[in-house]
Amino acid sequence: MSDVSAQPATETHAADPTSLARYTTLRLGGAAERVETASSAEEIVQKVQEARLRDDQVLILAGGSNVVIGDAGFPGTVVLVRSRGLRVVAEDADTVTVRVEAGEPWDDLVAATVASGWSGLECLSGIPGSAGATPIQNVGAYGQEVAETITGVQVYDRADGTVGRVEAADCGFAYRSSIFKYSERWVVLSVDFRLARSPLSGPVRYAELARALGVEVGDRVPLADARAIVLRLRAGKGMVLDVGDPDTWSVGSFFTNPVLDREGYELLRERAADLGEPPHWPGAGDTVKVSAAWLIDRAGFAKGHPGPEGVAISGKHTLALTNRAGTASTAALIALARDIRDGVHARFAVSLHPEPVLINCAL
Repeated sequence: MSDVSAQPATETHAADPTSLARYTTLRLGGAAERVETASSAEEIVQKVQEARLRDDQVLILAGGSNVVIGDAGFPGTVVLVRSRGLRVVAEDADTVTVRVEAGEPWDDLVAATVASGWSGLECLSGIPGSAGATPIQNVGAYGQEVAETITGVQVYDRADGTVGRVEAADCGFAYRSSIFKYSERWVVLSVDFRLARSPLSGPVRYAELARALGVEVGDRVPLADARAIVLRLRAGKGMVLDVGDPDTWSVGSFFTNPVLDREGYELLRERAADLGEPPHWPGAGDTVKVSAAWLIDRAGFAKGHPGPEGVAISGKHTLALTNRAGTASTAALIALARDIRDGVHARFAVSLHPEPVLINCAL
């Protein structure tokens, strides 16, 4: 997977090392006051501490694949996380626990685990960004979530200036969320994943993936087969970054799938009576998770739907909003997102919420 986030979006961005468009997969974002690179956990802590002594605001940025930065940029220090590496920290006959540095490219990690015969991350193939971002978002796809394999997260605690560990049970993992997502307290330094020693995937839980593999839901397949098919499915939706394909210049899914209580779901069914049953899945407790892509499409926002300044819904997937022209503003992207959100609410009385973290901009 190409590290698109490390490549300048335009010659203008290339000439300005403080332009945050250089470091995001959307290729959007204004300038920071200061940009510094940290190549190890120790350097990450050092850079954050030095910025604090300057009384600077600090933004931690790794792959830049799940963040939308405003046109005004960031009024402080941006620390680019470029730490690399993974090592085995515990093992037994059935499992292996690997500690992965925060800046390790995620798909490189997944490829390494598949090659090693370690099961648990294979369905998360092709997701852009870094390992350190995965607990923040509780990254998930095709029936797997990192919350299932994370045993702990090594962090720098800005509140008391110490380095420590947050156990998985204390991470507050939920659908695309954790205690880290909306808090500036913790800086992720590394993540521990416990994986099964197995040449086979976990049970295939996602119907689309099962169909593509030619198996039944619940079956297991060779790790390499699961990875190959997930990569193919993601690429077909423009969800694998490609420097030559502007339709992939996005943050992946811009909106999360809404989670409704039973009353909210029945109201949706009434409003969608002419469209058939909305695609849905059981949520936690008595909730129902609904397809955001279906809501967006049925509200009149099809693949390729244009917005201002060349931004558009991806031609491959309704959930991805793209800076297809490569020259748009963050304001234009937010305007398109706002139109979609408001249109879905007007049609179905369902509220969409952004999946990426919004920095110096708001929906």
